[in-house]
Formats: sequence, structure tokens, C-alpha cells
Amino acid sequence: MITRHLLKQASTWRHFLLNSKTSSPLLTKSLLFSSSSSSESQSPTTAFVDDKVTDQYPTSTSISIDRSDLYNQPEHSHEPTSDSELVKHLKGIIKFRGGPISVAEYMEEVLTNPKFGFYISRDVFGTEGDFITSPEVSQMFGEMVGVWAMCLWEQMGRPKQVNLVELGPGRGTLMADLLRGASKFKSFTESLHVHLVECSPMLQKLQHHNLKCLDEDDSSDGVEKRTISSLAGTLVSWHALLEQVPSGLPSIIIAHEFYDALPVHQFQRASRGWCEKMVDVSEDSMFRFVLSPQPTPATLYLMKRCKWAAPEEIEKLSHIEVCPKAMDLTHAIADRISCDGGGALIIDYGLNGVVSDSLQAIRKHKFVNILDNPGSADLSAYVDFASIRHSAEEVSDISVHGPITQSQFLGALGINFRVESLLQNCTDEQADSLRTGYWRLVGEGEAPFWEGPDEQVPIGMGTRYLAMAIVNTKQGIPVPFQ
Repeated sequence: MITRHLLKQASTWRHFLLNSKTSSPLLTKSLLFSSSSSSESQSPTTAFVDDKVTDQYPTSTSISIDRSDLYNQPEHSHEPTSDSELVKHLKGIIKFRGGPISVAEYMEEVLTNPKFGFYISRDVFGTEGDFITSPEVSQMFGEMVGVWAMCLWEQMGRPKQVNLVELGPGRGTLMADLLRGASKFKSFTESLHVHLVECSPMLQKLQHHNLKCLDEDDSSDGVEKRTISSLAGTLVSWHALLEQVPSGLPSIIIAHEFYDALPVHQFQRASRGWCEKMVDVSEDSMFRFVLSPQPTPATLYLMKRCKWAAPEEIEKLSHIEVCPKAMDLTHAIADRISCDGGGALIIDYGLNGVVSDSLQAIRKHKFVNILDNPGSADLSAYVDFASIRHSAEEVSDISVHGPITQSQFLGALGINFRVESLLQNCTDEQADSLRTGYWRLVGEGEAPFWEGPDEQVPIGMGTRYLAMAIVNTKQGIPVPFQ
């Protein structure tokens, strides 16, 4: 009975993908961290209309720092410059503490400091930014996530009211493509209240614009102003934290490339055991890594993570990364889903196991030293999907599915049918852009069909990115994790 119902669902979504007449910008994009990120092979003003492609727009203390067994970092690549405000702020924290800060605190300050954080005051996405995400590669990514959300809504019994929550929406591209693609399914879109969890005021404004939001002019006393996305007529609200999203309604939560930016604590094996790696200031006033001389609070999370892993998995490692915020966030998501119903979709690059030394910095699509000019580069780390699973499974009435590769996820939802449909009504140049975007989403390695410059060859991220779902057990197994 369940199988027949799911097959019927799959047929419905396949029909939608083959016949959809929705429109959405297909942006010029490339693989995150690839050398092809600056590719100009696509036009940023391309869109699909009716399946055709058209042109359109603590108290200070003195401590001793043990620097033995410290991993030798590469030399700083930048020339000495006057300290930025963020650098002064970081050095001030270290001086006030009388010793180093954790890598996690350094990472959090660099990315989300309210005044100087990397994400706070700039648009860091796309070819003109520092890195590129899947929604910026092609409209098809957001459409497929929309198909997943509609399938889950069906399995939830078509509730009349649903919170559709996205964590870290970036420019709002994914949500815009999702709503545009789902706009013809009125019963679904009319049930939605979109909640965007975003701490950057600048990105909030960009999301407002890209979702084509309209602020209702209601001067009634005591009535909160409402914001509506004209893409699908849905209510839209913004929050700085997930905890601020109203509870009591079933939720569909999307976290795409959100977990990778959560601050990680790094531990290194030394002669006296696992020591946390810290950030200190050297005598020449440069940032450097040191090892903590004694256990730190994050050691509790390290012990927890090691209990979840097989002894042989830990024995072979000299470095381990743990992300307490990811564990706590997952627990909060699972709690919400357990109480209110619904599910969460997590897509990110990472591993289904313990993560070692993965923290990296990217500036203008190139790797740079993590400690160089903090605030000018994005910091991210591999996501530990096994840790997410264990954290969620601590909550009752929750089931976790996956991870599967992004290629498997998108393929099972019908991206192949969608690209075939779009290819039927486009020019040769636009077809090349479609194939390039498709390969970057589901392919692996360099695109075999590429005939352009070697430095712009599309690199597939289909197997580097993983997808995992967390759902209320009442919903059954979500599509396409059966």
C-alpha cells in the first residue's frame, strides 16, 4: 500500500518536472572551491519561461602554553599590513584573557562578529563573491528541494499550516526557486509560512528582494506588519536564531551549506593525549596556533564524539574536529520535529564519520591561510554527518535517513527529467549552460564534454556533497531515502 502510494507520488512529480512552466533565474555559477569558479560560460541574465530560455535580468589569567607537538602551519602568504578592526578585536580578546582562544571562538568571531564578521556586511556568494553554492549553479537545485518538501508535506497528511524554515538562506536563491517551482501547487504554497533564519542584515535585504517580497501597509494599532513573497503568495518572516521561529506547527526545515560554517574545535594528539588547538598572538604580533596545556570545556564534546566512534577509527587519527554547535542545533531540530511533526533536510559537504583536519579558508575562490587577514575570507569545515545522526537519535520519535550523495538525492527526485525538459526549448549556448550546471550538481570530477579553457572546466560536486533527512517517525521514510 505504502509502495503504491509512493510510486504514485513519484509519477506525479515526474509529470510536474516534465511539464513545469515555472520560471527562475539560471545564474552563472561554478563548483565551490574549484578552479573553475570564475567561469564566464553562463549568462547571469538567463531564465526559463514555459520551459524556454529567455534573456531577462572571563577574568584575565596568566597561563603557560605548551607548543610541543604542534602541527607546522604554512607560512603566511600576505604582506604585513596595518591591523583591521577585526584583527584588533581578536588581539584584544586574547590580551584580555591572558592567553589564547579556541579555534571555534576565532572562527565564530571571523564569520559572525556583529560589526566586522565576514557574513555580516557583504554579499559573499556567486562569481563576484568568495564562493559558490549549489542553488547559485542552477535553478534545478531549488526545484528539486521543493519536490522533496512537497513529498514530505504529502506524507505529513497535507497540513493546513506549515512552517517552512531555511537556515542560512544566503541570497535567498534556493527559497526563491523552491517557491517559484511550487507556485502552481496552491494547496501546498497556501499552507506555508516561510521563516528565514539569517543574522546578516545585508543578506536579509537581499533575500527580501530576491523573494520579491511586499510589505503590507497596515497602520492598525497592535497589528504586526506582514511580508508576502509575490512568487507564491506566502508569508515570510526573518529571525536571527532557530529558537525564535514560532513552535506549535509542523515544520519543514532546510539546512543547505549551513552546518559547514558552524565553529569547530580542533584537537591534536600529543605525547600527553588529546590537546585542543588554540589561536594565540606571537611576539611579532602575528596570529599562530598553540596547544592548550590542560583540558578545555570542549573536551567533553570530544569524549562524547569518541564514544560514538569505533576505537580503530580514532586510533588512526592525529587530529579530530568536533562541532558542539552542530550537535546542539541538531538536538534542537529533532526536539522541534518530535513535538510538532515534520522533518529536516541537511545537505552539505562532509563525511559520514569522524572529521580530522578539514578547516579551510577561501578568498575569491582560492584557498588561503586560515590566520591570514581574518574577516576577509570564508572559513568552513567538513560536516560530520555521523555526529548529526547520533545527536538526532538522542531524541524520541525521530528517525534519521542517509546520508546519500547529492547526485543520488537529486537524481531520485527527477533532475534528469527536468534538464531534458529544459533542453528541448533553448539555444545551443543556453544548452551548454544547462549541461554545465547539471554536471556541477550531479557529476563527479571534470566534465567529459567540456571543450573550453582548462581553467574553467566544470567540476562535479555530486559525490562530495551529502544529503540527510531527520523526520518524525509518524511520517514514515521520506523520499528518496526508501
